[in-house]
Amino acid sequence: MKKYSRRVNLLKTLITENSYSFDQAVPLLKEISNAKFVESAEAHISLNIDPKYANQQLRTSLVLPNGTGNSLKIAVLTEPDFVDEALKLGADIAGSEDLIEEISTGKLDFDILITTPQLMPKLAKLGRVLGPKGLMPSPKSGTVTSNIGDAINEFKKGKLEYRADKTGIVHLIFGKANFSEEQLKENLFAVYESIEKNKPSGVKGRYFKSFNICTTMSPGINIELSSFKK
Repeated sequence: MKKYSRRVNLLKTLITENSYSFDQAVPLLKEISNAKFVESAEAHISLNIDPKYANQQLRTSLVLPNGTGNSLKIAVLTEPDFVDEALKLGADIAGSEDLIEEISTGKLDFDILITTPQLMPKLAKLGRVLGPKGLMPSPKSGTVTSNIGDAINEFKKGKLEYRADKTGIVHLIFGKANFSEEQLKENLFAVYESIEKNKPSGVKGRYFKSFNICTTMSPGINIELSSFKK
């Protein structure tokens, strides 16, 4: 633990300003990424919302221009006759009642769960299992759809689902530290635009409170919100 703390303190010496412009922050992010593995590039965005109110909740998705760099394991809950087809379309796991049974026991060997509107009611009883893990399918996130093939393809290409937690903060991965600066900038700006576009109707006053980025093992870099404006 002490070794990790010394490392973080050393990296903090490279962050000399309280905030950086969008164009300055990304190169700095790559500079402070020096772990012995390829770190993820993370964004932590604090919003002026209170998710306990329905009109201040944020849950949606976007397709990152350059993907996340992560390989997602996709599960599809579908009718028995369509299970084989779902696997052919690219699902890593597909099932019907058998998949529901597995989920009910707490077996969640997937990153994304996609289903159809017709089968969504069968997942209602599994809310306590799927909800806390952020795996409950939702029309807003594109995981409840009649076009299973299109949904699988989008998530494989880099579609990212995100939501604000109960404190109004969005946590997400927008790439890998070994992405080029341009790739990271394109992905990060897409994140900003998506959050801006999906501003909840109940927001009063300013929407963004702070926008920080970091890698898996690095301290955070605060980005000046005005620098996102083009």
